[in-house]
Order: sequence, then C-alpha cells, then structure tokens
Amino acid sequence: MRICKFLIIALMTFVVSLAQAQKPKHFDPERFQRELEQFIATQACLSPAESAEFFPVYREMRNKQWAYFANERRLRHIDTSDDKACAEAIRKRDAGDLELKRIQQTYHEKFMTILPASKVYLIIKAEDNFHRRLFKPNNGAKKKTK
Repeated sequence: MRICKFLIIALMTFVVSLAQAQKPKHFDPERFQRELEQFIATQACLSPAESAEFFPVYREMRNKQWAYFANERRLRHIDTSDDKACAEAIRKRDAGDLELKRIQQTYHEKFMTILPASKVYLIIKAEDNFHRRLFKPNNGAKKKTK
C-alpha cells in the first residue's frame, strides 16, 4: 500500500519535474499514456481484445487519480508558519490518500471482472515497474562499460 502510494506520488513529481526540466521539449501526456499502456500490455501479456476492453476502464481510473494529484499540488503552497493551515493541509492530504486507495480498490475490482486476477496483478506490477524505470539513471539506458 505504501509502495503504491509512493510510486504514484513519485510519478507525479517526476512528471512535473520532467515538464519543468525540459522546457523546450514539452511533456506529451498522450505519448506517456501510450508508452505506459504498451508497457502494461506487453508485461501482462494482454491480447488485443483484452487491451481493448481493459484500457478504457484503466484510463477512467487514471483520470480520477489525476484529480487527486491536482488537489495535492494545491496543498504544496501552505504557509508553514501557520499551524492551523498546516493541520488542515495534513487532514486534507490524509483524506486524499484514503480516497486514492478507495479509487484503486474500486477499479481493481472492476479490472477483475474484465480480466483474470493473475493478469490484473501483472498489470499492477507492470505499472509500478514502468514508473520505477522512469527514475533510473538515464531512464533505464545501458551504462557505459570501462
């Protein structure tokens, strides 16, 4: 649970930093989504028919998650010298984290009505691995040998 939460937050941080670090090269969310879906389909061995049925529901989940992250971004601009504002921000973050887990749980159940649980598990692992690869040095490029 914590790993998933961390990965999602890390993904959003990476996406934001990538967009800021590469001003001339604008982050392309459609390209990111295509690459993520291709990686998931490959890693989970989804057939074209399974992909066609699964990914619309997956995109629906991701859209709901993006709404959560939009709220998270707003909470970054809290005056840390104001204890009352900080306490409220903490409560909002905690409530948001719980809502994010509810979204995941709800959609994981929906996924299991579309695909076998074994494939849903592979999809969850693939999504985590995709995000992990984004943080590797050189984005997973091979290291130079001496």
